[in-house]
Amino acid sequence: MRRPVCLVTGATGAIGPGVVAAMSATHHVRTLSRRAPDPATFRVPVEAYTGDVTDRDAVHRAMHGAEVVVHLAALLHIVDPSPTMRAEYESINVAGTQTVIEAAQLTGVSRVVLMSTIAVYGYAGGGLLDEESPTAPDTLYGRTKLAAEQLALPARRTDGQPMATVLRSAAVYGPRVKGNYQRLVTALARRRFVPIGRGENLRTLIYEDDLAAATAVAALHPAAAGRVYNVSDGAPHPLSVIIDAISLALDRPPPRWHVPVAPVRAALRAASVIDRRLPRMLDKYLEAAAVDASRIQRELGFQATTGLVDGWRRTIETMRREGRL
Repeated sequence: MRRPVCLVTGATGAIGPGVVAAMSATHHVRTLSRRAPDPATFRVPVEAYTGDVTDRDAVHRAMHGAEVVVHLAALLHIVDPSPTMRAEYESINVAGTQTVIEAAQLTGVSRVVLMSTIAVYGYAGGGLLDEESPTAPDTLYGRTKLAAEQLALPARRTDGQPMATVLRSAAVYGPRVKGNYQRLVTALARRRFVPIGRGENLRTLIYEDDLAAATAVAALHPAAAGRVYNVSDGAPHPLSVIIDAISLALDRPPPRWHVPVAPVRAALRAASVIDRRLPRMLDKYLEAAAVDASRIQRELGFQATTGLVDGWRRTIETMRREGRL
């Protein structure tokens, strides 16, 4: 019996291989990426297409005959990007999403899962945000992902029913971790990290395999159509607790002291004449970024299975085994 087809865009990115593996349990998986994937990228067989999500012909070719699309392709967060990058963010994150949605409507796709981000909420101010909280993104990444959501959610299938589901992902970690958490792991491993402040600001995270599992649920569950879901491991964590979990996985004692915020902020303001990003980087380190992810539990029955300690242990073990730490 022929298996239904799922197309995963951006499949060679940080979370793509996990999503491909999760979707392969029920679907024949195609991938669309700018460059041909390395044969070792995926744990399961795929039908690989090469092309850009802004290229209508390439998207149509890859999507022909697909029942489900998981749209991961995006230009991700960069701290204080140059204004000249606005066009690139809009081209990939907004126009690329529009191309995917239009192709899905023309080819009869039944479900598009758009991977978005809790960055669409902007500065949380210490509160726990749910899907009804106001969106006020303060980065190019967050603004363009919100624009992508606004393109996807009104889309309808040929029968008039909603086509898209939006997943607003918390910060993702796992063996392919990148960005700020990769730098944090490396600094802790080298004993070169001193916390700034007490680390009481709340964060929400999601282990990459759990995010992949949530994606598979959203792709298939009838109730997910037209809905927005925050996705996390189910609990907010103080930054200090995250640091402790990483330290435990590294077999290192956690940092025993911290630097007060005020003098660091003053020093970085002075240093901003050299690098204007420094004060902004401190603000991002200190801000709260915590969401309530109970809706996806109630409506779709999704429950993350990887806790903070186990997730970081698995992450560190794999990074060490692969020589990346």
